[in-house]
Amino acid sequence: MPVETNWVRYGKKQEYIGYMAKMDRVNENLPAVIVIQEIWGVDAHIRDITERFAQAGYLAFAPDLYAENAERIEDLKEERVVEVRNFLDTLPHTVWNNPDEREQAILELEEGKQNRVTKTFEKMFGGIQSSVYIENLLAATSFLREECKASKGQGVVSIGFCMGGALSGLLACRDQQLKGAAIFYGTAPSEEELKNINCPLYGFYGELDKRITDHVPAFDDQMKSSHKSFDYQIYQDTHHAFFNDTRSSYNVSAARDAYQKVLQFFNNVLVKG
Repeated sequence: MPVETNWVRYGKKQEYIGYMAKMDRVNENLPAVIVIQEIWGVDAHIRDITERFAQAGYLAFAPDLYAENAERIEDLKEERVVEVRNFLDTLPHTVWNNPDEREQAILELEEGKQNRVTKTFEKMFGGIQSSVYIENLLAATSFLREECKASKGQGVVSIGFCMGGALSGLLACRDQQLKGAAIFYGTAPSEEELKNINCPLYGFYGELDKRITDHVPAFDDQMKSSHKSFDYQIYQDTHHAFFNDTRSSYNVSAARDAYQKVLQFFNNVLVKG
């Protein structure tokens, strides 16, 4: 069945915008999946994931966290983000987080591109604006439960990747009505935050993504100590961003297994309750 997609405004003042997908000719109210972007924004990959969840029978919605007043801010427009990603792809991954080496590589670009890459990189990697992003995500879950005709009155779950994975966990701490949250290679909420979690969490990680994965056992212990539900899967010989089929880190077997598991997880928390 074809998938119907469109950009939808939401929020008290219609100040936010998100990419919505649902199966065409399905008129009944559907449970909703919020797809939370990577650092690259609501790009073709995130839109594709949103459509995959729509094909699985959900109302799928990807809030654009880089938009203000429903429009992308200049330094975070899609073409600017792509320019930074293409630049970073020319460098060894170790250089990404090495300010001196990265700055030297930027200085080798032509002047106009230097300025654009510097500004956009600083906007993207200057730290997650969690308070701003969470307000957006809370507005999205409220919209899907209370206003959206295609999902009104139904349960909502979240899934996020990298930056979005961290936000998916944080959303579970802030939205007491969320039915479940999937975290793909994202950092865990603080021990204090996770005490407020009211739904099951499921995490998916790559063994070789040490910066994130080495902290998962401690996160698991904290969740158990707080009597919270947390399952996780660590894929051997697998890197960060293994689910992103546009990146060199993509691992087809890990991605296939994770997709099956997350669909079953969502079915359990949304349909079976």
